[in-house]
Amino acid sequence: MPTSPFRLSQRALSLKPSSTVAVSSRALELRRSGVDVISMSVGEPDFDTPPHVKAAAVRAIGEGKTKYTAVNGVAELREAISAKFARENGLTHAPGAVTVTSGGKQALFNAFFALLNPGDEVLIPAPYWVSYPEMVALTGAVPVAVPTTPESGFVLDPGEVEARVTPRTRMIVLNSPGNPTGAVFPPDVLEAVARIAQKHDLVIVTDEMYEHLVYDAEQVSIGRYAPEHTLTVNGASKAYAMTGWRIGYAGGPEGVITAMNAFQSQSTSNASSVSQYAALAALTEYEETARFIEMARNAYRERRDRIVAGLNELGLPTPTPQGAFYVMADTTRIHPDELEAARILLDDARVAVVPGTDFAAPGQVRLSYATGLEQIEEVLRRIGGVVG
Repeated sequence: MPTSPFRLSQRALSLKPSSTVAVSSRALELRRSGVDVISMSVGEPDFDTPPHVKAAAVRAIGEGKTKYTAVNGVAELREAISAKFARENGLTHAPGAVTVTSGGKQALFNAFFALLNPGDEVLIPAPYWVSYPEMVALTGAVPVAVPTTPESGFVLDPGEVEARVTPRTRMIVLNSPGNPTGAVFPPDVLEAVARIAQKHDLVIVTDEMYEHLVYDAEQVSIGRYAPEHTLTVNGASKAYAMTGWRIGYAGGPEGVITAMNAFQSQSTSNASSVSQYAALAALTEYEETARFIEMARNAYRERRDRIVAGLNELGLPTPTPQGAFYVMADTTRIHPDELEAARILLDDARVAVVPGTDFAAPGQVRLSYATGLEQIEEVLRRIGGVVG
């Protein structure tokens, strides 16, 4: 029997397999067999893309805007993003210091590969979105978790950041409002982290994808405090319910953006042309977009309040998130191991959640409340049947 020439690279072998695969596979298996499983794991809005955004995409198709664009995005969109940064975030990024990508994840990927070398250390507040440490590790850099606690609402302690700075530290990654915790870092925390970056000459990469989904807190871009040290990443997915359109963007020092564009030119090239014109409408047709955001935010706030109250009443300690559309629930009452707790919730309650294993959140699971109140009530009823 000849041996296969397809030997996986060390980079591919270094990717950590997801600990949630077994739970996800089991949920799919149950659904295929006709079992009514309610998924609380989806990380995307349940609202449809706003009508004015869809109409702009239809116009773009009708006008033949279906060809390649510049690698870094059409000029009109980059100009609109530049204006958005100034208007909403107090940031100054000229259109030449802005790049458009195929989703926020690609912007992060391009940034990490443009800025990191093997052996560099990257500080990442935990619990964290699962892709941050994996993308960092792919560059040969070393992700370093900075713990936060449920008692603080998962708000970052700048002292914990400073304590982990070494001569090899190169970057701090921030995500506020955050996935999976919904934490919003207050202005004084961000200002303190900015001072740390300036003191140690560190890069800050801030992922602000959930910036418009903030409820009882103040959302501030850390780039206001350390503009020369900050790369700001955002996108159309969460605020405008455009997850499938795959539009992300970033603004920062022009030299960094140029390097990111070079990586993009040798990988995906430009983001979808039609999606770019749809995002342009979201950013420039202000009144319609603002109404949509306000409607969605009010709905999420109501859902958040119900699911947090319900989970706490069931004896599953759950801090109140200040942003995004996720809660982190302590499921040690169900089982000390979060993977086993997630399995029990799936098999016995028919509720699919995301175990905190890959978020660096032992004993906890993530639930998304990007779903209707009626479904949330049913989820609470089902979980109540398990915890007693």
